Amino acid sequence: MPTRSPVRGPALTGLGLGAAQLGNLGRPTSDADARGAVDAAWESGVRYFDTAPHYGLGLSERRLGAALSHRPRAEYTVSTKVGRLLVPSPRTADRQDDGGFAVPAAFRRRWDFGRDGIMRSLEGSLRRLGLDHVDVVYLHDPDEHWEQASTTGVETLVELREQGLVKAVGVGMNQAAMLAEFVRRCDVDLVMVAGRHTLLDHSAQDELLPLALERGVGVVAAAVYNSGLLAADHPPPAATYDYLPAPRELTERAAALADVCERHGVTLPEAAVAYPLRHPAVVSVVLGARDAVQSRANARRLAASVPDALWEELALLGLLP
Repeated sequence: MPTRSPVRGPALTGLGLGAAQLGNLGRPTSDADARGAVDAAWESGVRYFDTAPHYGLGLSERRLGAALSHRPRAEYTVSTKVGRLLVPSPRTADRQDDGGFAVPAAFRRRWDFGRDGIMRSLEGSLRRLGLDHVDVVYLHDPDEHWEQASTTGVETLVELREQGLVKAVGVGMNQAAMLAEFVRRCDVDLVMVAGRHTLLDHSAQDELLPLALERGVGVVAAAVYNSGLLAADHPPPAATYDYLPAPRELTERAAALADVCERHGVTLPEAAVAYPLRHPAVVSVVLGARDAVQSRANARRLAASVPDALWEELALLGLLP
C-alpha cells in the first residue's frame, strides 16, 4: 500500500484503520470480529492504526494492542490520544457507558490537558496497548479547552517528542477552525480532521488545508463518510450524518453525488475515500472497521480507480468546490 510522509513524523499508509469500533462504538463488537478487522487490515497493507482511551473506555486500545502483539513493532505506526483521562468509577460499573460505547461504565472520562493528566493518560494507553511507545499522540477534542490545550498540552507533547518518546504530535478534532489555530500558533506535526474534509463538508478547505500545506503540517482525514451518509452506494432514507439523522437537504445532495459517481463507474464510498487524498496536505485517510469484511472493503475502496472526469463534473455541477 502506498505511503505518504509528512514533513515531520513517520510515513503513514494512505489508508489507516480507525479503532473506534473496536471499542464497541454504538453496539457490541466481538473479540473475534475486532481481531479480524485488524488482521484483514494488515493483510491489505495497512500499517497505520489509530485509537484512543475514549473509545470504549480503553477497550479499543486493549483489543488493538492484542491484535498487533505478534507483529514486528518497527513495521507499523500507532497513534493514540490524550485529554480524556480515564478515572476508575466502581460506583457506576454496573451501568452502561453514556459516551456512545456499549461497555460497562467502570471508568469515567475526565478532561485534562495538563502535563500530569497527559502523562498519566499516555502511561495508561501504553499499558493497555502492551507497547513501550506509540508513534503519534494527538490532543483529543480540545474544543472547550483551548487555553490549556494550546499551551501546557502542546508543550507537554513537544517535550515527549524532543525526548524521543514519540515521533510526532498533533491535535484531532471534529472541526476545522480551531485546528487551523493550532497549526498557526503551535508546534504540531499532524492534525486529524474528522468529517470536515469530505464530499459533503468542505470547511477544511477554507483555511486549514492551505495553512497546513504552507506550514508543513500533515493532515489525516477521518470520518470521511460523515458517519454513514456516504458509506453506501446510494444513501438510504435513514442514513446518519455526524451520528444524527441526516437532514433531507444533505441526503438529496449525497444522492446527487451518487448519481454522478455511477455515471463514471465509481461508487459513492470509493469517491468518498479518494476525495480527501487529492489534496497534497493529506497524508492518510483513516477508516473504521468492525470486522474483517469491512477492513477488506475499505482497502478495495482505496484501490479503486477514480477518473479525473468525475471530479470535473462534480465541480461543474457545484457539488464540489
